[in-house]
Amino acid sequence: MPVLTTDNSARSQPDAALQAVFWDMDGTIVDTEPYWIAAEKELTAAFGVDWSDAQAEAMVGQALEVSAGMLQQAGVPLGIREIIDRLIGQVAAQVRREVPWRPGARELLTELQSAGIPCALVTMSEQILAQEILRALPAGTFGVVVTGDMVGKGKPDPEPYQLAFDTLKGTVPGLDKARVVAIEDSLPGATSAQAAGLVTLTVPNFVALPPGVFRHEWDSLAGRGVDHLCGLLPGSVLESAR
Repeated sequence: MPVLTTDNSARSQPDAALQAVFWDMDGTIVDTEPYWIAAEKELTAAFGVDWSDAQAEAMVGQALEVSAGMLQQAGVPLGIREIIDRLIGQVAAQVRREVPWRPGARELLTELQSAGIPCALVTMSEQILAQEILRALPAGTFGVVVTGDMVGKGKPDPEPYQLAFDTLKGTVPGLDKARVVAIEDSLPGATSAQAAGLVTLTVPNFVALPPGVFRHEWDSLAGRGVDHLCGLLPGSVLESAR
């Protein structure tokens, strides 16, 4: 079951246009992709397996089971669960030493919280890593948390975002997908959000996204606020001007 807290459920929503914001974690809130790649290279090196930058890039945003399967195919002689546990353990240890925040992410989260707009975390990382990030943020930053070990199908399938939406809908009457913005950095993640019917904003980080696939793309979250997110919604002045 997704984690649902009560901190956001009773908030007023002064700007009814934007009802909620759903956030990816790795690469969007925190720049953990270098941590994941370092963990992959350490694991493959331990077994004498070659692991290229291109292979590492292909894993960005994928469900962990998919990533573990790719490492198996490359020659890592471990089970899926053991590969996942070793990768997550190393990345979590790195995060405990230093949280690599993405520019503008914490500031936008703070503004959303102040505005009473609920946020959901939708990540393919498992709870052990997500909790490290949550502990580094103010209490109540996320009203709903969906992690990779809570879903049957990970990104790019729409299930993670659909689960977050269905969960939040229980506390936000009249929640409308056309009034929910999902922020993603990767192709699998943005595909998942878009397939779930959410307004999808891409902020590419480690890997560029193919042009023309997603309507909204920013270079960075730095300097962006609630008004900018509202401008992405159908019917907004900025969106109508496109």
